[in-house]
Amino acid sequence: MPSSIDEAARQRLIAFIGQATGAESVEILELSSLSGGAIQENWGLTVDLAGGRQPGQHRWVLRKDAASGVAVSLGRKEEFALLRAAGEAGVTVPTPLFLCEDTAVLGTPFYIMARIDGVALGPKVVKDTSLGGDREALTAQLGRELARIHSIAPPHPELAFLDQAEGHPALRDIARYRAYLDEMGELRPALEWGLAWCAAHLPAQQGTVLVHQDFRSGNFMLDESGLTGILDWEFCAWGDPMSDLGWFCAQCWRFGRPDLEAGGIGEREIFYQGYEQQSGRSVDREAVAFWEVMAHLRWAVIALQQGHRHIAGQQASLELALTGRMAAQLELAVLDMTPPERWGTAHA
Repeated sequence: MPSSIDEAARQRLIAFIGQATGAESVEILELSSLSGGAIQENWGLTVDLAGGRQPGQHRWVLRKDAASGVAVSLGRKEEFALLRAAGEAGVTVPTPLFLCEDTAVLGTPFYIMARIDGVALGPKVVKDTSLGGDREALTAQLGRELARIHSIAPPHPELAFLDQAEGHPALRDIARYRAYLDEMGELRPALEWGLAWCAAHLPAQQGTVLVHQDFRSGNFMLDESGLTGILDWEFCAWGDPMSDLGWFCAQCWRFGRPDLEAGGIGEREIFYQGYEQQSGRSVDREAVAFWEVMAHLRWAVIALQQGHRHIAGQQASLELALTGRMAAQLELAVLDMTPPERWGTAHA
């Protein structure tokens, strides 16, 4: 459940908005928690400003840390910078407006961005074809959006906080997932098989770009006409562009439409075409298939971590407990994707 914002915090927020906008007076008309955001809290915020640089009524979203946040998530200052960099690269994102690093205001850093309309819930956007407009056009557009994200490359003056790891990014991830399993004391032979298989089948690297790392159905907003914004930038890193394509196309994010391999939204090749046309980069299909295996391993480890938080008594939550039970299904998918006859001998 989201934390509360009491009257004292509300008054501090009013003071911050007044300072950020130069308004003579600020009236909060709405401040309510929004659905979603298990890792961060999102609050709907409607204000009426008198005077200053932006007089009038505004609909915003306030985004702050949630109690259920995870250590690998970037902070709000970093996410704010990523939103600005993405917007400058032409990505469809909510406009970032104001950043507050003063924890005395709401107890944690937060930022305010423009509010966009639409639906983001993965199963809903996949199954409700009244959302997103023409699905073929949407699939190609999503490919172009991802290509624009990948147009951002190091060094970038506003993204110096992102570490640029040496070596193959998959090896870095494999080591991290093994460490997580060890920390939890989890004995998962199928995951160990998948990690060993990936270490033996590393594809050639396709360069280093900004990777969203959670670009999937459920993290973009759709209304009846089309895409209104790409969301949830807290896992961004420098990495291999094919990893984002593999994450988007992974079976675990198709939400009951395994036939629509591009996120349950459309055909894989249409998604690829949009990406290639915008980026000028060819999609390495074998590399994407490899990163789809990695996607299932990553999601399985995350699911186990979430379930472990419930089991270990860190946070009692039915949602976390159910998420942990998803690992077995993801393990089966890993085994299905890595038969010897599909891949032949290792080429690493």
